[in-house]
Amino acid sequence: MSRLGDLIRTERIRQKLTPKQVAKKCGVSESYILAVEAGTRIIADDQARRILKSIGLKQQNEADFTLDDIAATVDLAQVQPSLAQAAARPKPKAEDAVKVASTEEEKGEGVTGSVWLDALTSVLKNVPVMNAVMKPVNHRLMPILNGRIEGANPEKVFWFLVPDDSMRGFRIHAQDLALIVPAQSPIDGAVMLVEKDGHRNLRKIKKLDATTIMLQSYGREYDAENVQLNEITCVGRAVKVEFEV
Repeated sequence: MSRLGDLIRTERIRQKLTPKQVAKKCGVSESYILAVEAGTRIIADDQARRILKSIGLKQQNEADFTLDDIAATVDLAQVQPSLAQAAARPKPKAEDAVKVASTEEEKGEGVTGSVWLDALTSVLKNVPVMNAVMKPVNHRLMPILNGRIEGANPEKVFWFLVPDDSMRGFRIHAQDLALIVPAQSPIDGAVMLVEKDGHRNLRKIKKLDATTIMLQSYGREYDAENVQLNEITCVGRAVKVEFEV
């Protein structure tokens, strides 16, 4: 079964719809829906979105996630126990169901709390891209593995948009993206994002003694500055650098 098929089947079951009911909503045959769920029929993105929308997913709820992101990252088999628990819960009274539906429609939330979105938030995160003054300028979708991104709390990780070529001798250039994980103490030999005199830059660290470190840069030529630990703030460590071609 394909992951897209898993997604459609999971949401259909969550919405308590039969394949025949979904097929009628989409104007296709029941066998067509069953083939899509089984992964034996390949369909275009627009048709997949039409099916998903027909079972309750609204376009704005998937604005940050493409079908490729879902198919490549989400293993919906992991959420089947949650689906079984949801099915075992007592059904709400008709009047209560109407109230819930009306509230969600007013808020425009659509599928808030669905198995699909719950699964996405546990395996994907929009990690912000921060500029030199720590303002978000973009975001990038990243996978969460075992609740972590590069071993760190996903809420603390961010991409740093390199502002200049002061580290190009270390193969880090202006407009590259450095993934920063939190680190409040200097790490010998690491490239770290440090704040000094109100400015934030990437620098390679060399520990000289318990209170003194060397900040190394390499723009047009190699440069090094010895500073006391109380003169700087370590924001985090750069664990990877990416660039666009």
